[in-house]
This record gives sequence, structure tokens and C-alpha cells, in this order.
Amino acid sequence: MSGLTITRDKDRYLKIGKLGEGAYGKVYKAEDTKTNAIVALKKSVFKTDKEGIPAQTIREISLLRDLIHPSIVSLQDVLILENKLYLIFEYLEQDVRHFLDNTKLPLSEYMLKKFLIQLLTAINYCHSHRILHRDLKPHNLLLDSNNDLKIADFGLARAFQIPYRPYTTSVQTLWYRAPEIILGCEVYNTAIDLWSVGCIMAELINGFPLFPGRNHIDQLFTIFKVLGTPSESSWPGVSSLGYFSQDFPKWTPVPLERLFPGFNELGIDLLSRLLSMNPEERICARDALNHPYLKSGRILTERINIH
Repeated sequence: MSGLTITRDKDRYLKIGKLGEGAYGKVYKAEDTKTNAIVALKKSVFKTDKEGIPAQTIREISLLRDLIHPSIVSLQDVLILENKLYLIFEYLEQDVRHFLDNTKLPLSEYMLKKFLIQLLTAINYCHSHRILHRDLKPHNLLLDSNNDLKIADFGLARAFQIPYRPYTTSVQTLWYRAPEIILGCEVYNTAIDLWSVGCIMAELINGFPLFPGRNHIDQLFTIFKVLGTPSESSWPGVSSLGYFSQDFPKWTPVPLERLFPGFNELGIDLLSRLLSMNPEERICARDALNHPYLKSGRILTERINIH
């Protein structure tokens, strides 16, 4: 488990304050009284007599114990107290969304490439270990004191097998959700994470979400207005997806150069490959790392271990 422990010492961690709250529990800032280190506590409450430990918590622990990577947040301890379970993570000061809100835009080319390389390296590592994250977004990308990026919140993550089999479509935050998921595709693959990376890249460039839909249908139409309404010719098999309709309005694609004026030509090409509507044509993490736009940041890739 690479240092991961399980403890029932209720006095070891002293809560300092609340950091946030998600679908699967609250997160607190705390002090480890044994080491004096600041940590993050993710709390999960369950009914011991009926429910037991929630399946998503068991899954998160199981996955994170084996995911040891410099760009993935470290799970350090598991604390069990009656009907409460705490996951103890390394503490990081802020997430990428907070960073963008408090940073003068545009980001430097160095910082943009650094974030993308670290994100893609971690995702490539996950995918090579047959794990889908399924909830990549700026709030789940944490930054340390050196502004090095680490992926967090594996609450929706799961291991996958090949050939792929049906999985739930109740994954990914709406603004970063792949179109095949919104259209009802249950047999999806690693491409869904790369769609989220494309949305995050766009947000790193402009500072705001590219596809801020209000609900499922508005999310689809927001995507279509930029990338064009898909058809059998552009995305074979799309018409067989459960929520696809031939009556969808027909939009034509908007050149990404128009949405990101002045942005690097190679960067636009990478973004377009990440945001390919057809998941079969979407670039994978390893190929994205080897894309000419990021290859030009070779000094960064030499400092980051790409698995």
C-alpha cells in the first residue's frame, strides 16, 4: 500500500476547518497530531448495521492504494470510527479553478503546458492501469506550493476491462461530460476522460468554461453550437444512441481559432483532437503527450516521469 495505514485512533487528527462538500462526503483541513503535518480529511458516513461502508468509498480506497504517482493526490491513511470513515490525503492549498480566479490571464505558455503535461501524464498512468477517473474538472485538480498539479477525487473512478462493458452514465460533472455519455452511451472508454481534459484545456486558455450547459439538452446544444451537430457521416453509430434525435437543430462547426484568437496553432490542433465529437477519433493521453504542441515543451517532459 506504499505507506497507507488504517487506524482507529480518534485523537490523531485535529480538525481545523471545512474545505468543501461533495456528493460523497465532507472534506476538512486537519492537523496530524502525530507528525504535525496538515492533511485533508474526506469524511464518509454510513450505517454499520445496514449499509456498511459505501461502495464508492471502498472503490476509491482500492484504486488509490495502487495509484502512486507524483501527479495524483496521495492517500495516506484511513480512519474508521464507529459509523464514520475518513480518508486522509496530503493537503494542497488550492485547486485549478481557484487558481484561475486569482491569476492574471492569459496563463504563460510555460504554465499552461506544465498543467497539461502533468494532467495528461497522470491520466495516461491511470489508463495504463485500466482505471477511468470519470470526474475530471478544475475543482478536482489540486495545486501544491510549487503550482504542481495533482488529480484528486476518485469517488467516481472505476477499474475497467477490455473488451469494455456497460457502465453507468451517471458520471462526470455536466460541463465536462463527454457527448457520448450525455447521449446515453453505456459502453464507453478512456476517451471520456480526454474530453474532460479538452474542456479543462479550453478553460486554462480563456479562464472560463467552454460548455456551461444548464441541463442535459442545453449541454448538448451548447456543444453542438461550437463543434457542429453530429451525423452518421461525422460520427458513425451516433444515431443509435438512446438520446440522439434526428430532429436536433443542425449547427455547423465554428473554427476554434475564432474562439481562441491568437492562440498557438499547434495548441488549437491539440484542443480540436481532444474535443473530437466522435470518441473513436479523440486523441488518447499518450498521443496527446507526444503532440507537437507539448513536445515543444520538452524541458517539462524531461522533469516529469511519463509512464
